[in-house]
Amino acid sequence: MGSHTAALATPSTLCSVLAAGSALRSGHREEAVDWQLAEEIPVAFVYNTIPHAVMMATPADLEDFALGFSIAEEIIDRPDATLLSKVEHHDAGVRLCIAVDPDHVGRGFSARRSMAGRTGCGLCGIEDLKNAVREPKLRTAPAPHVNPEAIIQAFDAMAHHQPMNSVNKSVHGAAFCDLDGRILMVREDIGRHNALDKLIGAIYRAKLTPCEGFVVMTSRCSFELVQKASAAGISLLATLSAPTALAVDLAERAGMSLAARAQPGAVVRFR
Repeated sequence: MGSHTAALATPSTLCSVLAAGSALRSGHREEAVDWQLAEEIPVAFVYNTIPHAVMMATPADLEDFALGFSIAEEIIDRPDATLLSKVEHHDAGVRLCIAVDPDHVGRGFSARRSMAGRTGCGLCGIEDLKNAVREPKLRTAPAPHVNPEAIIQAFDAMAHHQPMNSVNKSVHGAAFCDLDGRILMVREDIGRHNALDKLIGAIYRAKLTPCEGFVVMTSRCSFELVQKASAAGISLLATLSAPTALAVDLAERAGMSLAARAQPGAVVRFR
């Protein structure tokens, strides 16, 4: 992430729109207030001229989104197999036109979605139960050891690395941290799975190695986050809320570790 902070950026650059509202407090008169609302638009993924999926997302970091979604959804089997050839802006949303090397398509290339993916959903448009929960990629190398203090440090620092959320108070953050808990980069989005996609793309575009750090997210850990993280080679995923039972099961099968913030100053680690 760049060095800008919320104090130096404008709401327009932070994908926020000013809206008028009324503050209603018990025992007080109604007061007019201005509020910044997060932007949310359709983002279409088109591979080799073939429409694949439409995700509802925050219109930021689209190059990261294009690569990260392609890796996390296993559209490609290697990070250099795609080229974002064009970003088309339309009144209805944005279209990402992505060229894929046909010799390096992954198992997700043919799993097209028939409807838009909602911001809180990583599965919308999946038409068959057998495609809903794909087997996660198995790690072959041992995961590096991460001290709980490093995870706690990263959680404590997250708010200072989320310029968009500091303005609109409504977007998720996904951070890539080194093994000592220092945050190296953050991506934000109205959808938690989109935030992770964007972070994955940013990691690979920066030529970083996912297994040489860990990821912290300001959300719960659902199973599709585990699928995406395992596809990207992430060995530890720590989330603000606890994982689901299916998420833990998939993580064990992938050789991943999960962690959740139990309370300030403590984490619970699974596996």
